[in-house]
Amino acid sequence: MQKSKAASIASLPPQARTEFLQALSPETLAAMPHLWDLWAHPEHQTAPEGDWTTWVILGGRGAGKTRAGAEWVRSRVEGPTPDAPGLCRRMALVGETVDEARAVMVEGESGLLACSPPDRRPEFIATRGLLRWPNGAEARLVSAFNYESLRGPQFDGAWSDELAKWRYGQEAWDMLQFTLRLGDDPRQIVTTTPRDVPALRRILDACGTVVSHAGTDANAANLAPGFIDRLRERYAGTRLGRQELDGVLVEGREGALWHRDLIDSNRAAAPDDLTRIVVGIDPPVTSRIHSDECGIIVAGLRAAGPRLEWQAWILGDRSTQGTPQHWAETAVRAYEEFRADRLVAEVNQGGEMIEALLRQIDDTLAFSAVYATTSKRTRAEPISALYEQGRVHHAEVFDKLEAQMC
Repeated sequence: MQKSKAASIASLPPQARTEFLQALSPETLAAMPHLWDLWAHPEHQTAPEGDWTTWVILGGRGAGKTRAGAEWVRSRVEGPTPDAPGLCRRMALVGETVDEARAVMVEGESGLLACSPPDRRPEFIATRGLLRWPNGAEARLVSAFNYESLRGPQFDGAWSDELAKWRYGQEAWDMLQFTLRLGDDPRQIVTTTPRDVPALRRILDACGTVVSHAGTDANAANLAPGFIDRLRERYAGTRLGRQELDGVLVEGREGALWHRDLIDSNRAAAPDDLTRIVVGIDPPVTSRIHSDECGIIVAGLRAAGPRLEWQAWILGDRSTQGTPQHWAETAVRAYEEFRADRLVAEVNQGGEMIEALLRQIDDTLAFSAVYATTSKRTRAEPISALYEQGRVHHAEVFDKLEAQMC
């Protein structure tokens, strides 16, 4: 039965729908709950067409992500008959832990055992963390927390559940990609409530990724009465509500002092008549080549308007990682490139050695040392307020800097 036919059945008047169902054979009626095309939401539970490698479903709580993942696995491992081979023979089921993968992806109410018809239901060998279908296809449970366990196995498909909350998301994802080396067309699905984590962002931006979205409302018919209303009453309009109910990837962290809209609204080309340009340095604590990044920002200042209120522009981000000699040379180059009036460095870590290092490169530069006496957040809060007042502008897009700010 095709989906278009199912849609017409669902739209029939109750009496006509009852008559149609009563005319079906007992075998057909028994099979209907397992015909996913009859029940899937086409917007987010039906696999996209085309030549993709990763399908990401971003959904709110209870939106039907798990069922979509389980049904996609079924569509890949099952053949036209219970014993016939499918498109995949070796599938990976990746959860935060093996216990979570078992509880949700295998034994959950929307897991593989629950949604499989009796003649195609896989055998679950719990001691081995293995599912085996009647046609010989297998799926292995994998822990993203213990991502090193992905060294060795190989698969022709994968289902990753709730990736946005994996503690070692990027490491586990990278290891999984090396295992997808079997078959002619290895594909994978990711089902997750969105969170603004680097691993998920890289997946969404990758070539070959297709994305589906769904809020909790999309699956309201299968949720407890009043569930959505209660949560919307409490969380509507909040960051948590947009993420957990609407399935929206909200940029920036909770409580962050900056957000993208604020930065974008203040983006403007720098004028030619800046009255002062400064290069600021925030040196790392250690001096090893793999130490933390050294922040190097170029900023300009101009007083304007009848009240001579000053406006600032961020002109450059030269932040870099490396030895003290490396970042000092980078800072001095920025000082010369922008014809800065002064180079200012925080000297809590390094003291007079920082000035000495910079003057070895250019003994004529104008230098000022500053000492931090409060936390970074305390120092950042008044700067964030200046952004909100529209007094600090970014002269261009500084992707890495702006991501760190948010």
